[in-house]
Amino acid sequence: MSPAFGAMEVEHYSKGVLLEPFVHQVGGHSCVLRFNDKTICKPLIQREHQFYETLPTEMRKFTPQYEGVVSVSFEEDEDGNLCLIAYPLNGDHDNLENLDNSDCEPKSKLLRWTNKKTVLLENEKIPKEWVRQHRKEEKMKSHKLEEEFEWLKKSEVLYYTVEKKGNISSQLKQHNPWSMKCHQQQLQRMKENAKHRNQYKFILLENLTSRYEVPCVLDLKMGTRQHGDDASEEKKANQIRKCQQSTSAVIGVRVCGMQVYQAGTGQLMFMNKYHGRKLSVQGFKEALYQFFHNGKYLRRELFESVIKKLTELKSVLEKQESYRFYSSSLLIIYDGKERQEVAVDSDPEDLEDLSEESSDESAGAYAYKPTASTVDVRMIDFAHTTCKYYGEDSVVHEGQDTGYVFGLQNLIDIIKEIRDENSE
Repeated sequence: MSPAFGAMEVEHYSKGVLLEPFVHQVGGHSCVLRFNDKTICKPLIQREHQFYETLPTEMRKFTPQYEGVVSVSFEEDEDGNLCLIAYPLNGDHDNLENLDNSDCEPKSKLLRWTNKKTVLLENEKIPKEWVRQHRKEEKMKSHKLEEEFEWLKKSEVLYYTVEKKGNISSQLKQHNPWSMKCHQQQLQRMKENAKHRNQYKFILLENLTSRYEVPCVLDLKMGTRQHGDDASEEKKANQIRKCQQSTSAVIGVRVCGMQVYQAGTGQLMFMNKYHGRKLSVQGFKEALYQFFHNGKYLRRELFESVIKKLTELKSVLEKQESYRFYSSSLLIIYDGKERQEVAVDSDPEDLEDLSEESSDESAGAYAYKPTASTVDVRMIDFAHTTCKYYGEDSVVHEGQDTGYVFGLQNLIDIIKEIRDENSE
């Protein structure tokens, strides 16, 4: 059994866990799915799996926590909708039809259990005519939603208005175009291979956004080279062209995706990798500024923490002998939830108890005074990572990954420029 289940309640999901799209995925082409509130999963790629299992201790704080492996199967209903279900790696998959799926009620209309309709008819005695009408309505909604996704996927930068009273994650389930695109592509691939294969291994990783109420996520493709040593000539040429036509070749980093909350308008802004590739170095800098600006003010209190963590990561990578992190990304995450306004001359001991109701602008000067904010900096996506300790690799590199380190240094310098140009 996977190590992940030693600390988990195996009994809780021995019947299967319904996987949903991970709504905060802003980049990458591999499908990332939500396993539970604190855990995500993605298709197991042997090289990436090996990286997580042999990860140097000093790098662990800069990568998601690895939590094991699960087996993922899928089912298809009469309308062609698919759902993905995760089981313990060594569980019994030979008799899935006998499993009780009642506690795995899907929350997305695009994901439905094959036997859900039967359960409704037998247990709730709902008239068949009502069920047929309900199916028809759901199918129409599904088609309408798919049309909307097609339009959203063609938009390189788009805005989505968030309902303040609602839960951000639940609202994003139908509006994060990149997440849904990756999810649909994964389902289609599995559907096409259904005759030959119906079980896949997925790795479980820490959900880095779980601690934030309104996660703002920046996905940066790092390094001056993206193709792995095992890439075909066509793939190699394609990746080289992308680097040469973007900021990757010039500064060793480019925008791969972004999700940022604009408190001024109550909107979430999404930027995808296609827009990121078109940015000049100045455009890249402006995108970074936009990531740290919430529509009302620049989140200056985040800069020192980000710079400190990036500098520490750079120091760690400079000591990593032989590692090459080709095509990997770097995530910067912070909470977009708007901070409370406090009086500039308030007693620090009273700040925690200050509420919006007790704030009276006529009583004195009020201004944005940031409190300590948590910013996360993590490396992700290691499908093309190589190291001399990987015995099967024919190409062995020496020294540090200079392209990645070059990109980190430029990223640090640009953030410092934004900080200095916008100091109070």
